[in-house]
Amino acid sequence: MARGKKYKAALTKVDRNTSYSLEDATKLIKEASYTKFDSTVDLAVNLGVDPRQADQNVRGAVPLPHGLGKVVRIVVFAKGDAAAAATAAGVEAVGGDDLGTRISGGWLDFDQVIATPDMMGVVGKLGRVLGPRGLMPNPKLGTVTMDVVKAINELKAGRVEFRVDKAGIIHAPVGKVSFSAEKLAGNARAVLEAIARAKPASAKGTYLKKVSMSATMSPSVKVDASPFRA
Repeated sequence: MARGKKYKAALTKVDRNTSYSLEDATKLIKEASYTKFDSTVDLAVNLGVDPRQADQNVRGAVPLPHGLGKVVRIVVFAKGDAAAAATAAGVEAVGGDDLGTRISGGWLDFDQVIATPDMMGVVGKLGRVLGPRGLMPNPKLGTVTMDVVKAINELKAGRVEFRVDKAGIIHAPVGKVSFSAEKLAGNARAVLEAIARAKPASAKGTYLKKVSMSATMSPSVKVDASPFRA
């Protein structure tokens, strides 16, 4: 793939054979980013797991200490007091069967879905719509809960869900290039620590194999994973 002059200039700032500390990596990413828009900074973590095995399907969620720098649009399936609390917390929509009908009819102007356990019968009917988009509520991720206000606040503050893909890699956003290097490093550290805690008991050998970070359209920077392997 042919690279432009700006990419090649950015690449000269990064030693591809060096694994940088998290703090140095975030500084480099800010220096190497050249887009006119506020690029997203992503973390890529190559794990020593076999995603084909059910007991090695690494998945989880973690609140970021410095958020993601974007507005998160949330809908909530709830009724009664939980619905009233969700409405007061400020979300895109709250409802039950009526909300399900609206979504099945094609309305998808939201980023996250929260549901109380008693509403999962309604949400389950939307599996073909929400599932492929990664929007199905999940108790393990804290999006099936009676404490809808806590879930809403965590999502609005900036919570990242992560899941290993078929290649054994987790991709997760950790902020914007406009963030300070310290905030980017803090967010990335939170994600890496959460992934480390999610290590399956059946995983053998090196779990955190490779870690890298990059901004949209910019060169990736290798990150020293050794501090997170303990």
